[in-house]
Amino acid sequence: MSQTRPVSSTPDADPAEALHALVLASLDDDQALETVSIPLTGKSSIADYMVISSGRSTRQVASMAQKLAERIKRERGVIAKVEGLTNADWVLIDAGDVIVHLFRPEVRSFYNLERMWAFGDAPTPPPAPPEED
Repeated sequence: MSQTRPVSSTPDADPAEALHALVLASLDDDQALETVSIPLTGKSSIADYMVISSGRSTRQVASMAQKLAERIKRERGVIAKVEGLTNADWVLIDAGDVIVHLFRPEVRSFYNLERMWAFGDAPTPPPAPPEED
């Protein structure tokens, strides 16, 4: 007697979507500022999504990056590559299907990745508030 398993409608049906949801949830939990998600399908083959977000200080940026990398490893089994953690002005987390950029607001405003990668689809980020370190 054969049994059929129900088709799952959970995010695990698409690993990239599940990873993307995990990243957004983690950043929301850590009170990230101005989180923007840019779908890269059809624009680049480097990843399915680019997520850009800010922290209020270098300490918050570093903390968000460390927690996110640990959560990705624990919940998705992916070892993310992390660059820029030492200074934490701009931290890049490459988790394969999702690339995350975490910035201090003034550094984010300077580089304006949203404009470059969204090709005009995303709004320009607001001016940076003063740093609270």
